[in-house]
Amino acid sequence: MDTTTSYLGLRLAHPFVVGASPLGAHLDTVRRLEDAGAAAVVLHSLFEEQVTMAQSGRIHRRDPLEPEFAEALAPFPASTDYPLAPDEYLEHLRRVKSAVGIPIIASLNGTSAEAWLRSARMLEDAGADALELNCYEVVTDLNVSGESVESRIEQMVSDLKQSLRIPVAVKLSPFFSAFANLARRLDARGADGLVMFNRFYQTDIDVRNVKATLNLELSRSRELLLRLRWVAILHGRVTASLALTGGVETPHDGIKALLAGADVVQVVSAILRHGPGFLQALRDALARWMEWQQLETVGDLRGKLSLQSSPDPAAFERANYIRTLHEWTVHRDVPPSRPV
Repeated sequence: MDTTTSYLGLRLAHPFVVGASPLGAHLDTVRRLEDAGAAAVVLHSLFEEQVTMAQSGRIHRRDPLEPEFAEALAPFPASTDYPLAPDEYLEHLRRVKSAVGIPIIASLNGTSAEAWLRSARMLEDAGADALELNCYEVVTDLNVSGESVESRIEQMVSDLKQSLRIPVAVKLSPFFSAFANLARRLDARGADGLVMFNRFYQTDIDVRNVKATLNLELSRSRELLLRLRWVAILHGRVTASLALTGGVETPHDGIKALLAGADVVQVVSAILRHGPGFLQALRDALARWMEWQQLETVGDLRGKLSLQSSPDPAAFERANYIRTLHEWTVHRDVPPSRPV
């Protein structure tokens, strides 16, 4: 039984990869992940803000020591709060590469090309097998259009592809008005992979203390459905590798991701809950399922439930939407009102 797969042109023993997280910040932890069977590891992100602060003393081209910018930039972590400074990140990458035999993917997190090309080239020189470009941004400027945001991402990908020899994957959010079109355009620009999706950490409101709060919660299976949908839509319709990340809470979730069409499945939350041994649980469950289904290779199951074979994916999605609402309406009564 063959569980090997290809991602970003890298040959992996199986599809289960450790996603970008604090797990990649310590050499001993990366060694443990390799020993537990990780096919590859994405290191924690190097942030645009810490890079520009180290290089020019500025964040988003603003000096945090200037009074007019101090309040706006105050929420950003101090340079000492990041796990590794930019130079330390490079040294960490070199040490990890010399200590393990699996592919190591570096991660850059930001919203512009400022100082990125230089950083990307240094990551390549330090031995990264690939680069994951994490495009996490909540656009609050009312004057910034969706088209300009997408064009900026396209240009970043194009610039990096012209500068680097290693593969580049783009980690995106689902919040684009025509995500499939953006995926096709990034594919045309040369993106080697698309990673779906970033998790947005939503701000809550504490009514007792009248303040905004932010709670980090590990992902659950309920987050998987959005990712399955878009992987299934894109499988076979773009040449870039597809990585699913977020919502893989159980071994069966990993199998679902492959059936939708993912080339690899990135896992973080389940490892933080259960430890590195969860990687072996994923592999064992996949092997048992393939044996049950009498499948010889991962390629035999990948994309079996994608929309690649649908003559009109848009009509298929619309029909499923209407059917779901109809079934809810005809089979369920409204419960009586109860006091709150």
